[in-house]
Amino acid sequence: MSAEVVESRAEASTLARESGGRLATVLRDVRLLLVALWLGGAVFFSAAVAPAAFAVLRARNVVYANEAAGSIVTRTLSLLNTGGFVLALALLLSAFLFRQSASRRAFLAETVSLAILAVATGVGQWVIAARMLQLRAAMGRPIDDVPVDDPLRLTFAAWHGYSVAALGLAILAAAVALLLIARRKGSFQALGAGLKN
Repeated sequence: MSAEVVESRAEASTLARESGGRLATVLRDVRLLLVALWLGGAVFFSAAVAPAAFAVLRARNVVYANEAAGSIVTRTLSLLNTGGFVLALALLLSAFLFRQSASRRAFLAETVSLAILAVATGVGQWVIAARMLQLRAAMGRPIDDVPVDDPLRLTFAAWHGYSVAALGLAILAAAVALLLIARRKGSFQALGAGLKN
């Protein structure tokens, strides 16, 4: 084999590793961006949107302020939970592309945190929020007209607590995933080699 052929094969191999490394970096950055966007949205919703909806409508003495604010929060939370569920599944699937570039412990921690994010947002949307909507419908009138000691309203308050806990757990899981994805820098030759083949 001539020296030129060996040299051109070495150059081709180097280019393949570099392009695989660049692709891996882009994929990691996209994963990082997506989890950061969801996490920021979830924190903003919890700290600003939900409390502001109730505070503003009550301060303006809006008729059925709690009912109206609850409707706003329910619709927004639905988007947040559904988006978090889909995002977590996508990030879980893509985590396996990066399996060889992370330690076993880091890979396990990332997949567990993403699984918790998926479960927490899924349960928050299709179990807890669904039950809360059933309770509101069973009340038969705006929640503002239901006495505070009514059994349905007390049950609703308990489920609201579960909803807050589920979203809090999802936020913690997303924060862990964010940190683990952000820490995964450095060598991506394994992914580049896998994508090349």
